[in-house]
Amino acid sequence: MKRTGLYIALSTVLFSLMEITLKSTGGAFNPIQINWIRFTIGGIVLLPFAIHSLRMSNSMIHLADLKLFALTGLMCLVVSMTLFQLAITYDKASTVAVVFCSNPVFALIFSNLILKERLGRANLISVVVSLIGLLIIVNPTHLTNPLGLTLSISSALTFGLYSIISRYGSLRRGFDGITMTCFTFLIGSVELMVIMFITKIPAVATAMNHVSWLKQFSAIPFFNNVTPQYFWLLFFVGVGVTGGGFAFYFMAMELSDVSTSSLVFFIKPALAPIFAALLLSEDVLPTTIVGILVIIAGSFVAFLGNKKRQRV
Repeated sequence: MKRTGLYIALSTVLFSLMEITLKSTGGAFNPIQINWIRFTIGGIVLLPFAIHSLRMSNSMIHLADLKLFALTGLMCLVVSMTLFQLAITYDKASTVAVVFCSNPVFALIFSNLILKERLGRANLISVVVSLIGLLIIVNPTHLTNPLGLTLSISSALTFGLYSIISRYGSLRRGFDGITMTCFTFLIGSVELMVIMFITKIPAVATAMNHVSWLKQFSAIPFFNNVTPQYFWLLFFVGVGVTGGGFAFYFMAMELSDVSTSSLVFFIKPALAPIFAALLLSEDVLPTTIVGILVIIAGSFVAFLGNKKRQRV
């Protein structure tokens, strides 16, 4: 139990520092470039764990599995994480961190729509309460940054959809979470690399430069600013946050259960704004604090409901 608590604590701290660390790059990296770097490193860090898991379960990766990883990589890295990185660019790290933690709410909704899994009473209450918390943080009557907020919610929504696609694939193929995540990262990084090469085609780059909001996607660099100045930041984002954070999360899950390990996402909404205030001097509004507490309450209801269902 001590090891489980340690893994949960490490994963929570690393995930809570994710938005703050990415924000601290100060625009030195293109949004897709930083995603490609950190998920490539993260996938390589997770690879030994995934190989060990495949050997323990006497499983192999087949061509059909690569198609599955291509789909999850597309949804996670290309869509959700690109929106996430853009949200960090346009909004406060603390806001993005809290809104992104609502992704389990969207996952519950998609599990009902796609997998036909019944929403229990506790999960239904959790969805309603968490959405109320989001509305408190968003405060539609005083919306000052609609773009950043839209990107944050879109990232959380698409990550929730990715989670269900990954869960569906995992059930069909028999892979555990760490294997699914590792190969999603690696295949998704290849997809990002292909997109980056396409943006370097002169005709494509020129066309993008003529559209204001597409300029930042024109001729996306691979190693621009990958210098000693940013070495430790990239090391921490790739090895620590992306690789280590997920590794500790899945090791906690293996030693306990999904409900216990999901405490990571219940604690992060409270911890991330504190880190943002301390490290980035971001202001935390009273409404944001109230919204955080409401989201934590909603998540805790789901946690208790899942624990009760597992006992039954």
